[in-house]
Amino acid sequence: MEEIEVIFYIEGLGSDKKVLERAMMETAENLKGEKDVRVRRVLVEDVLENENEELLKYSSVIEAELAGDLASIVRLVLRYSPAMVEVLGPGKIEVESQELMKILGEVSLFLGKLMKQFGGLAVYPKLDDVPVPRIGYEREEIEELIVEDRNVLYRMVIEVFGESEEGIRETMAKALSLEGCRINKLVVQGETEDGKFKGLLAAELLSPFETLFQLTGKYAPVAISIIEPEIIDITANELQNALTDLGGFVNELVTRPVKRQIMERKNTEFKLNP
Repeated sequence: MEEIEVIFYIEGLGSDKKVLERAMMETAENLKGEKDVRVRRVLVEDVLENENEELLKYSSVIEAELAGDLASIVRLVLRYSPAMVEVLGPGKIEVESQELMKILGEVSLFLGKLMKQFGGLAVYPKLDDVPVPRIGYEREEIEELIVEDRNVLYRMVIEVFGESEEGIRETMAKALSLEGCRINKLVVQGETEDGKFKGLLAAELLSPFETLFQLTGKYAPVAISIIEPEIIDITANELQNALTDLGGFVNELVTRPVKRQIMERKNTEFKLNP
């Protein structure tokens, strides 16, 4: 697979300057030791103090320039959760659908394990006023969306929970539409226990590559298959956005316990102060 050149910007926060410095240096050494990519440079910036913060008052950034194939770069994004990924080149890559499915499978498995530990990622505002989107497209429309608009046609199966089968179907149709998908097919199957429905939702969707990547991270599907096209072309900007989003998803999940502690402490201080 074609080599991709990227820069990771990895943020670190801490309440103790020495501890943060040590953690950033350890992370930098781990990056330098990665075998599946070429490590061009790793720079650790000085720790800065933010006097306006009481808890996580120290911060630092690692800037790492790396080169490797798409699968290896994605694995490192999952491992190091950079705050931003800058794609230096090439301007566009082509990935076989089978290879992309393998990569998405790894993303889904990794995020799925984190979600079981820390909770889900897919959160939407109230969808009551959102119209139910169209479901079902003619073959000519699908071909035009793939060829002209560079959409990907794929199937995705996710676990769903809710009040009723019909309610889940309508809510998920609206949610997927808000995400930027066109829905060709949507099926919900499962059973109701103690007044709650639990089952699987299978959807055949059309969307740009970025949306496909984001949905995989947000929902951690139990199955995903790309139908068309056989070769997906991805621009540097699309890849940069997808990788940055992925790093953000991982960071959001693994930092939830710390954020919860901070909120609890702030709430306690608020109650104690008259």
